[in-house]
Formats: sequence, C-alpha cells, structure tokens
Amino acid sequence: MTPVGNWQGAGLHPATGGDGTALCSGDMLLESLVACAGVTLRAVATALEIPVRGGRVTAEGDLDFRGTLAVDRDAPIGIQSIRMHFQLDTDADDEQLATLVKLTERYCVVLQTLAQATEVSVECGVE
Repeated sequence: MTPVGNWQGAGLHPATGGDGTALCSGDMLLESLVACAGVTLRAVATALEIPVRGGRVTAEGDLDFRGTLAVDRDAPIGIQSIRMHFQLDTDADDEQLATLVKLTERYCVVLQTLAQATEVSVECGVE
C-alpha cells in the first residue's frame, strides 16, 4: 500500500478539549471502516447480481476517554467495540441480504484489520 504521510487534518475530540471543527482520529477510523464496507458491499452486490439502488452505512464506537487522557490508568485506551449498520434500498430477500453482509464482512480490508490482532510496529527518526 502507499505510505500515508504528513496528514494534518485531524483534531482533538470535543470530549478531550478539541473545538469540534476537525475529525478526531477515532472518528477517522470509523469513517475508514464505513468507506471500506460501503465499497466492498457494492462490489459484492454487483458480483452476486443483487440490485442495490442506494443506501447508507453507519458505524459507532465505544471509547472511554479516561484512558486516552490518562485520568484512569486502568481504563482502556482505544475503541472497545464498534457497531456498523447497513440501511439499503433493495428488493433483496433475507437470504440475499445475509449473504451480502457475510461476504462484505469477509472481504472488507478495514473490518478485517480491526477484527484481527494486527501487528503494528512504530519507529522514530530525526531529520
């Protein structure tokens, strides 16, 4: 994948002192999940010839800000659970919808990255 660098569009969540004019990194993570799931769902629907006229994908997550603010050392840092919902304009039956969601979950890169224990390495350099 192409490296992402020098992104400066993020801000603090209002619950952590931000003014709410920029998405926080947690919001961006959920936006990434929604975008990937939407693209994946559309590709799966096309492959299965399930007509989808339109729709909406939403996601929300649970985050205990006490952890990220170091208010409580025992509070978890990071989003603890995510709920995603598809609201579709389609004539698909229940079986087709179940297959569509199952395959979307299977092939959505961001969902699979979040669902698995992904190894992350961190480096620091000096310019």
